[in-house]
Amino acid sequence: MAKFFRSLQSEWVPKMGDRSFAEAQRAISDYITVYYNRFRPYQFNDGLAPIKMDEFFWNVSKTVAKII
Repeated sequence: MAKFFRSLQSEWVPKMGDRSFAEAQRAISDYITVYYNRFRPYQFNDGLAPIKMDEFFWNVSKTVAKII
């Protein structure tokens, strides 16, 4: 969790802050659902974002299931 908040702070939070709570809430939600899960590469996922790694895993699993 600490690594997530460090990434959020260093990659997304504007240096001057947000104008309102709603703006901050929307920006954080976008960071998590769009950038952090879909595009941000992860070293332990061979450089893939979590969603891309999930797609890869499920595609491989389907192939294995068909063979057996």
